[in-house]
Amino acid sequence: MFVNRTIGPAFADLRPMKAAVAPAFPVYKDLADRLAAVTSHPDELPAHVMAVCSGYAYSDAETLCMMVTRLGLERSQCLQVDLAVDAMFIRSTAFVVQSACGKVAVVAYRGTEPARFISWLTDADVNPEKVRFRFPDAGHGFEVHGGFYRNVRATKVEVVATLERALRGESIGVGGGSVPNPLQALYLTGHSLGGAMAALMGVMLVTDPAYAPLADKLRAVYTYGQPMLGEPRFARACAGHPFLCKNVVRYVYQRDVVPELPPTASGDFAHFGPELRFEDGSWKRSARPTRQINNLLELPGAAAAFIAHQLRWFRKLPFQHSIYDHMPNHYVSALKPPHVQSEFGD
Repeated sequence: MFVNRTIGPAFADLRPMKAAVAPAFPVYKDLADRLAAVTSHPDELPAHVMAVCSGYAYSDAETLCMMVTRLGLERSQCLQVDLAVDAMFIRSTAFVVQSACGKVAVVAYRGTEPARFISWLTDADVNPEKVRFRFPDAGHGFEVHGGFYRNVRATKVEVVATLERALRGESIGVGGGSVPNPLQALYLTGHSLGGAMAALMGVMLVTDPAYAPLADKLRAVYTYGQPMLGEPRFARACAGHPFLCKNVVRYVYQRDVVPELPPTASGDFAHFGPELRFEDGSWKRSARPTRQINNLLELPGAAAAFIAHQLRWFRKLPFQHSIYDHMPNHYVSALKPPHVQSEFGD
């Protein structure tokens, strides 16, 4: 399924009713040029922009396009790519955003959909797939999370074909045509399951010579509340790669339990890449990556923490893990720089 949306430069639909002062959109002026100019990651500008894209990837192409318009990518094209096969635990949705100038593209993967049981089964389907990523000394391949791999693979062909059009200076819109510039800067992003898909896609692009032209434009992968992708040997191979070791950036909000999954009972998994955790009101670089949760009895407590946050008497209970902290709105709010407004103009 392909859905394309474009939102023009007018912001009439963004103005709050009866407001004394309308919000001053866009949030970031010259956003495409600024994203294209970033050379070192993590950086607060793409971190905030990608968090917004990841959060609104749970909606639809029109909503995501409206939000990136507010951020500063006016007249951008947004293409939604879907593939769903319930019997195979596939529920894959990717959004490709192309700036009006053509310089920047963002691929935002939708995470676990709370109301879709199949989406939860995708997360739970940890039975590993053996995948031959082209690392040195790869042997017979690496074991990665089966559900994550099948979902990113499901839409990979369409996503790559769309990005190759952008690389040629073509519009990704349904009507085709051209844009002023070919693709110069590509970002991948996602929250939760979407973060796992974005990170796997990043690994695919930079390790397969067939994707070298796209890999050359890939600036960074930003993920939020991302679970672990594969076995420790796979994580070590990624940590030894010159791009993946620095530019697959993971954000963890407070006691979010999902980055500690899958649990040790499901097998050995590990993270790679820079990790930043939000604690005591600021983001701090983790001294070491988050490790797997090894006590399954802690998972009900993580769910209980969500309920506790809804009751004022229990909000300050010291839960070690929390599903409440996994919500994408926390990542969006915590990553908004203090000197800029939100995507709602406040």
